[in-house]
Amino acid sequence: MAAPPLKLVVGLGNPGAQYARTRHNAGWWFLDALLKQHHGSWRAERAQQLELARVRIENTELWLAKPQDFMNRSGGPIGAVAHFYRIEPAEMLIVHDDIDLPPGVARFKQGGGHGGHNGVRDVIAHLGPDFWRLRLGVGHPGARDLVLDAVLDRPSAEEQRLIEDAMQRALECLPELLRGEGQKAMHRLHTGNPAAGARTDS
Repeated sequence: MAAPPLKLVVGLGNPGAQYARTRHNAGWWFLDALLKQHHGSWRAERAQQLELARVRIENTELWLAKPQDFMNRSGGPIGAVAHFYRIEPAEMLIVHDDIDLPPGVARFKQGGGHGGHNGVRDVIAHLGPDFWRLRLGVGHPGARDLVLDAVLDRPSAEEQRLIEDAMQRALECLPELLRGEGQKAMHRLHTGNPAAGARTDS
């Protein structure tokens, strides 16, 4: 059975210039790249604590959103915009950084747990787990107590290049997900990943 087509793509990140280029804001990087590709512009929706845009991809209207509260409070703004536009979780794609994947790897996933990601945790608390995710690998620092500093730090130039390459591949696969062809989009994206052995079960 085909999945419902996407209506909303959300990038997770932290507001403020000090966070703009940190690994935790990879979801915002993807949204900005998608918006630029389709010549859209952001508008502030202060009541909903969002930046919102609308683009047309292959004759499909798609909402884009960047919650403007901090990462661990992303669920409220996303729930508000979903309720306003009558968008179900299965019609959403949440884009976020993932430390369990190396830079250069991107994966689509539908449903499942939060994998320790506080932004995803809060979205699940507000909407349940049935939304699509785009996991952008940013790499693991090697020890649990180093994770917070790592995601709030900038990637190296080589890591940045790898992350941007992965985002570009995901952008190329997005139209298939938009049409409800989730399995096809997943296969195309995942077989394009350059790295092997990345965790995929979180």
